[in-house]
Amino acid sequence: MKKFMLRFAANKGALTGLVILMLVVLLALFCSAIYAESPWAMVAQPLLKPLENPDYPFGTDMLGRDLGAGIAYGARVSLLVGVVSTLVAVLFGILVGALAGYYGGRTDDLLMRFTEFFQTIPQLAMAVVLVAIFTPSLYSIVGAIAIVSWPPVARLVRSEFLTLRQREFVQAAVVIGQRPSRIILTQILPNAISPIIVTASLMIATAILTESSLSFLGLGDRNMMSWGFMIGASRTMLREAPLMSVLPGIAILLTVLAINLIGEGLNDAMNPQLRKRAD
Repeated sequence: MKKFMLRFAANKGALTGLVILMLVVLLALFCSAIYAESPWAMVAQPLLKPLENPDYPFGTDMLGRDLGAGIAYGARVSLLVGVVSTLVAVLFGILVGALAGYYGGRTDDLLMRFTEFFQTIPQLAMAVVLVAIFTPSLYSIVGAIAIVSWPPVARLVRSEFLTLRQREFVQAAVVIGQRPSRIILTQILPNAISPIIVTASLMIATAILTESSLSFLGLGDRNMMSWGFMIGASRTMLREAPLMSVLPGIAILLTVLAINLIGEGLNDAMNPQLRKRAD
């Protein structure tokens, strides 16, 4: 663990991304304390420019809502959707990939054809259809993003299992009579966890972008402020008040960039070949 932390810390980009992400997380956790008013509340004169009123340093939108409050509460929605949907997708992808890679044969063929079916449909298009069918809500958005995100995890886990199941320690576990479920959970999965963690970190960024796209299209949860909704609601005001779209856009950019930088840092720290060079 110490060597891993040192390798990760040696990546300046990853450390920068970690700092940015921690700031976004803190903003999401304490947004209620920072902004007592609801982000939907009309608190001041519409279209205040940034720094024009010290009480609202980021300005207000066309309805007089505080843009700073919207960005803070939007961070909570984006991170919540990104983390929860990725967790669900990773767990399901591990289940499918592990069964396909360990058992092989007809089980592998059936599960991979099932996986390929989901991969033939564009992710955003499927997410839009699913959210529209089940009515826009936080639960339907999380479910839709999880449904469209799990196939790459399943294929990754399958490839890792196909390689690892031929190793001596797995064969030894089979010889001494360990059950397949125990071999999968205690022998193979721990050795395949590194690429899964890296993939999951990058999936969070994709999930945030997908949620923002859905909200921009009017398919977000109407009871929760999000960055995508802020951009979509202000697109008719681009000439009069461009910062209404620019500020949440910058928030999305920084968050996604930070997560990608962390993912690259994790990949460098966990990559076996880089690990040998470092040692």
